[in-house]
Amino acid sequence: MSRIGNSPILLPSGVEVKVNGDVVEVKGSKGSLSQRVGETISVTVEDSTVRVARQNDERHTKALHGLIRALINNMVIGVSDGYSKELTAVGVGYRAALKGNDLELQVGFSHPVAIEAPAGITFEVPEPTRIIVGGIDKQMVGQVAANIRAVRPPEPYKGKGIRYVDEQVRRKAGKAGATR
Repeated sequence: MSRIGNSPILLPSGVEVKVNGDVVEVKGSKGSLSQRVGETISVTVEDSTVRVARQNDERHTKALHGLIRALINNMVIGVSDGYSKELTAVGVGYRAALKGNDLELQVGFSHPVAIEAPAGITFEVPEPTRIIVGGIDKQMVGQVAANIRAVRPPEPYKGKGIRYVDEQVRRKAGKAGATR
């Protein structure tokens, strides 16, 4: 029994869910998102709740049941509140700046690295070493943040690089810390 799949999704005010065949569309104040669900999963909207049910107990259907419910819940949260990920650039001379809608990073290379903002993603740079990635699609916000981090991931000896705000970097001792 899927505990996640069986729990209902409560809709906040201003969020509207429509089901057209096997496509679920969620509209809210920040925008709209849509998700295709399989034929074995049924989505029903009653008053201000959304319920996800499966038609059989096959292994694949059970796996999709909780997944589809979580994806719809993420869409509801995204169109009402939105998602954001915060990164920091740690290192001497490491900084970020906005150039229009795009992000320009100075992270120790001989040239600046430009990252284009995909549709639906916004960048904020409140300080030169802080980057905030925002949007309504949770998966896209996480992927863009991971792409920014991949430009210069934190290294274990000095801790320099781009990291998430809550990320803990495990430091290594280096040559001086080796036992002889």
